[in-house]
Amino acid sequence: MSLVHQGVLRDAFAEVAHFRSELYASMTARGDALFELCDALLCTDGPVRTLVDLALAPEHRRGHGALYGGLNQGRIDVARLRRALAGVPLPRAADGRLVLAVDVSPWLRPDAGTCADRAFCHTYGRGEGKHQMVPGWPYSVVAALETGRTSWTAVLDAVRLEPGADVAAVTTEQIREVVERLVAAGQWKPGEPDVLVVLDAGYDSPRIAYLLAGLPVEILGRLRSDRVMRRPAASRAEFFTANPKGGRLPKHGGEFVFGAPATWGAEQAVTSTDTRLYGKATAQAWDRLHPRLTRRAAWLDHDGPLPIIEGTVIRLVVEKLPSGGVNKPVWLWWSGTGGAIDDIDRCWQAFLRRFDVEHTFRLLKQTLGWTRPRLRDSEAADRWTWLVLAAHAQLRLARPLVRDLRRPWERPAEPNRLTPARVRRGFRNLWAKTGTPAGAPKPTRPGPGRPLGSKNRQLATRYDVGRVLATGEPYTRPAHHKKGTKPRRTGETTRPMPNPGRETVP
Repeated sequence: MSLVHQGVLRDAFAEVAHFRSELYASMTARGDALFELCDALLCTDGPVRTLVDLALAPEHRRGHGALYGGLNQGRIDVARLRRALAGVPLPRAADGRLVLAVDVSPWLRPDAGTCADRAFCHTYGRGEGKHQMVPGWPYSVVAALETGRTSWTAVLDAVRLEPGADVAAVTTEQIREVVERLVAAGQWKPGEPDVLVVLDAGYDSPRIAYLLAGLPVEILGRLRSDRVMRRPAASRAEFFTANPKGGRLPKHGGEFVFGAPATWGAEQAVTSTDTRLYGKATAQAWDRLHPRLTRRAAWLDHDGPLPIIEGTVIRLVVEKLPSGGVNKPVWLWWSGTGGAIDDIDRCWQAFLRRFDVEHTFRLLKQTLGWTRPRLRDSEAADRWTWLVLAAHAQLRLARPLVRDLRRPWERPAEPNRLTPARVRRGFRNLWAKTGTPAGAPKPTRPGPGRPLGSKNRQLATRYDVGRVLATGEPYTRPAHHKKGTKPRRTGETTRPMPNPGRETVP
């Protein structure tokens, strides 16, 4: 082993030890139980099915009562844990910039009538593979992306969305706080490339770019294929040349209709790249296009004239899809203008890397058991979420330290190319070297519990699924939608609508 490699291993071990100490320090109440629960999550063999199974792990030296007590009555200093996540080494793109991906992943709880703060979560693939709204806890997650073929991401933050929350406003504030923490931690310095934030469809990318003005960030988001953009308005000289009789200067130029190629005009940049997975990828870019804003929805209470938010529209077409599905073009909007061919290539390649966060969600749910516990309190769900994210961060830091304990039917992996599940398989050997700052459990006796034969007469409070209108008022069902009402027209039949207050899928 070379001296350089030994130095890398020492630095990686120091990062793991430092993060574990910061994690323990951020647990301000029942920290020993919470920390050992996180260690049991890291060292247990196989996927996590239930929390009680974690209480049987050797790393968890306490009973299952302490496990649930830590989740229900413990406290975590989330601000300190967020700073610790921002201070660890983060992956970067080829040009040295940070690339962040933002997405929402739901913790579905359709049958949990006693759980508060549930909202309708958009899901796809359940049942007949249709889009459905299922009650649960949606979490907005921010992660730093790596380059190349990988299933690793560096999760930096997670926020549970309250019922009726403005997703764009919450996402904007979340990105702002993450970038400020990265700047404070020295991850970004003046003169370095701006942080690129990648969003999928469903986010109002121009609005988020407008709200984040002043920060060293660039926004790249996916747009629907039926959008209409506007070109820059003509200058004063050009307008009066075309209109000698005068008139009011226009605020918007001609239309750019995504579905009408006749309105596109000449591209500012065209690039073509051969990829292994998608074949030939062609990207076309049109500069200085903006949406026409109106005073409704999010812009209803905007002070002053509505802004002009210019950006670059990119149309990406690939030769083939790995799944063999319908090959449709992808429309992207980048907040930068005047980009060269290298900028266009960097944008669409970063958008394709955004799908790595889906591998992270699958690992958190299927292997680490993020959504397995049937917790009643939403605050306990937040504590468990941060424990899962802290465990994932330790796995990422331990990549160069663990051995590949592969199964006989698995192929050998290159050094530092292990998947998160295979790193977790060998983390127990590393845990024996790092030790634990948690104190030894104290001897105790189990409580008397409920008397034998008695019934629980303290029924838990039941909550309706949160549904809030744009005005901030709670949603109420119209009278003509209620079951048993008369039809509005002769000959119509009344079909009962799903009740938002019941645990049914609308």
